[in-house]
Amino acid sequence: MTASTDAFPEGGATSPRAGGDADRERLRRWRMVLGGPAEDACGRLSGGDAAMDGALAALYDGDGDGTGGSSRRSAGLGGSAPRVARWLGDIRQYFPSTVVQVMQADAIERLNLTRLLLEPEMLAAVEPDVHLVGTLLSLNRVMPDQTKEAARQVVRRVVEELERRIAQQTRAAVTGALNRATRINRPRHADIDWDRTIRANLKHYQQEHRTVIPERLVGYGRRTTAVQRDVVLCVDQSGSMAASVVYSGVFAAVLASMRSLRTSLVVFDTAVVDLTDQLSDPVEVLFGTQLGGGTDINRAIGYSQQLITRPRDSIFVLISDLYEGGVREQMLRRVAEMTAAGVQVVVLLALSDEGAPAYDRANAAALAALGVPAFACTPDAFPDLMAAAIERRDLVAFAERFADR
Repeated sequence: MTASTDAFPEGGATSPRAGGDADRERLRRWRMVLGGPAEDACGRLSGGDAAMDGALAALYDGDGDGTGGSSRRSAGLGGSAPRVARWLGDIRQYFPSTVVQVMQADAIERLNLTRLLLEPEMLAAVEPDVHLVGTLLSLNRVMPDQTKEAARQVVRRVVEELERRIAQQTRAAVTGALNRATRINRPRHADIDWDRTIRANLKHYQQEHRTVIPERLVGYGRRTTAVQRDVVLCVDQSGSMAASVVYSGVFAAVLASMRSLRTSLVVFDTAVVDLTDQLSDPVEVLFGTQLGGGTDINRAIGYSQQLITRPRDSIFVLISDLYEGGVREQMLRRVAEMTAAGVQVVVLLALSDEGAPAYDRANAAALAALGVPAFACTPDAFPDLMAAAIERRDLVAFAERFADR
């Protein structure tokens, strides 16, 4: 663990070498970072500092088998569910939530705690986040019935937080893009966009009447509940795409709640599953996924093509790292067919906050040659991306701007 000394609150450490408060605090922080081997140089911890140090030692001391291999410490998590549950409670007491989430993820990986997550009391102790949801979804097939309800509660807490974060921005961006895409120059009175009409006719301002005489009206198309765009989200559910699957499921549910869009959600590995009928409940959507397995992008695109009945009013979003286990040439041919028919095709290598993903560069380059850029996108930027796709803006330019951020 690469720890920042800012993660540790002020406390106490005793050292004969410490000459003042500032020196003592500096030695204390170095002792917390370096662990037991630094005790002779930095001093012994006491009180809350010692307890915090024990929580760190249980995870990061030793060889990662959960036994705590340091000769100076007896801490360790082992395979004991009660001990792990207490440890999870301790780290939530000692560290901010962002640090807790990192330590939980490290514990799952280093100490092989996946099995313990199948126990309800463990799920009650963890700090929910997107990565934990991904882990739970990967365990869905082996999760006992008595654990599933606790797991659903954890997933629901994360989903509700994500919806609060993204729903308003997504609806505003999409609605604005649809309005701009349907502007007409002969609107009915109720549909006039007065702000744009005045701006477009400022040159016709009449001084004597102190008003603008518009020669051209700018407005929106007739307000209607008719579907204006079809959106197909096609999501790779291989193990490396866990965070993207979580965000995609939540975004799909938000888009499906908008009457102006007809939204479909397709997830795939070597098989294809259509989860569109579950979009009213994003938790059910996520539990309908099966993280792990191989990848057949070609088959998924082939299924998605059947859902597209209005090519020029359709947006196809493929979210995948592009490691194709199916027929590569046919996959590229299908993408070319869709773009030629007028479908706005978007390829995202990841939809997450995890930074630059690993992906198949040869396939990404082949798609770019077809005029379809492949790039990673954060959840905060996804609403603007959808707006750009609805307005049929240059997605190559969008990808370049996003890469420069």
